[in-house]
Amino acid sequence: MTALQQQLFNLQDLKYRDFHAKLLPGIDKGTIIGIRTPILRKFAKDFAAQEESAQFLHKLPHHYYEENNLHMMLVANIKDFENCLKEIERFLPYIDNWATCDLPAPKCFAKNKEVLLEHIKEWIHSTHTYTIRYGMEMLMRFYLDEDFRPEYLKLVTDTTSDEYYVNMMIAWYLATALAKQWDATIPYIEKRILPAWVHHKTIQKAVESYRITDERKCYLKTFR
Repeated sequence: MTALQQQLFNLQDLKYRDFHAKLLPGIDKGTIIGIRTPILRKFAKDFAAQEESAQFLHKLPHHYYEENNLHMMLVANIKDFENCLKEIERFLPYIDNWATCDLPAPKCFAKNKEVLLEHIKEWIHSTHTYTIRYGMEMLMRFYLDEDFRPEYLKLVTDTTSDEYYVNMMIAWYLATALAKQWDATIPYIEKRILPAWVHHKTIQKAVESYRITDERKCYLKTFR
């Protein structure tokens, strides 16, 4: 066990591990330490100031789930966009679960949307489940407001996959798009363009959203 791993085990909460493991069915429970996210985030902030953190980013793959989350947290705080992007792309192939994938995006991404978009397109066309999911999630987080373009919807909906976590991300993206870009998105529901599972999951998530009016929710329900 490395010194870092020992430090992480010192933060272990076994009850939380048992609970969280149920949310990660594809992950070996033996690789989950059990650290609550706020505690790991505080650890990451302190660890980032140590020289060892740079070495840690280059030691891939990691063994523990929390090491992967720590890795994502460290990369998200890199201020230089080019360096941050390089580290993200180096780490994406090692992501093996939705929770690591869905951690907060790097802050520097928001100021470099034009360049980021080209990488997002590449990620979405990947064959790796969580690289695809990450690309779609970045498209959802940064390009559904003033930077939205209707063709981004097609970029997502043209993706066909048998992977649950890709299809769930497509539904999440579209439900969010219905909340933010209704006029551009609703035809995908009205014309039943989507695969049946994605279609129904999109409606479900949209109906559960507090950002969509009751009137629109009633309309969506007619397409179930």
